[in-house]
Amino acid sequence: MKAFVFPGQGAQFPGMGKALYEENTQAKELFERANEILGFRITDIMFEGTAEELKQTNVTQPAVFLHSVILAKTTPNFAPDMVAGHSLGELSALVANGTLAFEDGLKLVYQRALAMQEACEINPSTMAAILGLADEKVEEICAGITDEVVVPANYNCPGQLVISGSNKGVQIACEKMKEAGAKRAVLLPVGGAFHSPLMEPAREKLQTAIEATAFHTPSCPVYQNVSTTAVTDVAEIKANLIAQLTAPVKWTQSVQNMVADGATEFVECGPGKVLQGLVKKIHPEAEVSGL
Repeated sequence: MKAFVFPGQGAQFPGMGKALYEENTQAKELFERANEILGFRITDIMFEGTAEELKQTNVTQPAVFLHSVILAKTTPNFAPDMVAGHSLGELSALVANGTLAFEDGLKLVYQRALAMQEACEINPSTMAAILGLADEKVEEICAGITDEVVVPANYNCPGQLVISGSNKGVQIACEKMKEAGAKRAVLLPVGGAFHSPLMEPAREKLQTAIEATAFHTPSCPVYQNVSTTAVTDVAEIKANLIAQLTAPVKWTQSVQNMVADGATEFVECGPGKVLQGLVKKIHPEAEVSGL
């Protein structure tokens, strides 16, 4: 069975989507439609902008989403057996399996980006990647820090867990992780504590937007970051999507469940190759490729 997976923030690069725009009439139409919906020419930033310009959350999230979704929409005979997306990529996956219309997906992504940006400004916060330490140990250390916010945020693959929280909380946790034997504890260049309780203001805003959006029965199951199992029920998809901003991204567990349910081939749909690398670390026997 073939699983299509969609990357999140961090996969962007200058020039992304340019060849797609220039070589495919349908892609060009969708990109231009996106410029209209957003009210600014995001294509100019994607194709000609600097890495710094692309790094702004309100640009990054729609840019990665557009690259991923337009790639899926312009791929002949695109027919996934299952889909999943990493964080932001979950919205791309939901457009790819027909749960969300292209326009609605883009509007939600943009609202999500603005809400997250705002939450970051309310609570200055950060994230760090912890390498070479068991998930249980990372969880235990985070749980032991009670006077600051710090939680496991992204279960990327065995031996790679990202933590998220207040600047001080993450700093204390990083020191404790190194003492416990982590190979590395690296601060990430992000604007805030994504997938932590500090994203609560963004979750509330996104909940309102999600509840006002039309969701449709998907063409195949989505393995969501929060539940990690196959979901086709629209109410459940919505609830998981709302919970996602303050809950951890359980990517390792999602891929393991997709494999258990018969996935043998994983195709990354979007910019970069990050997810192909993670899938290989989670399940070395998997066949991985990119669109």
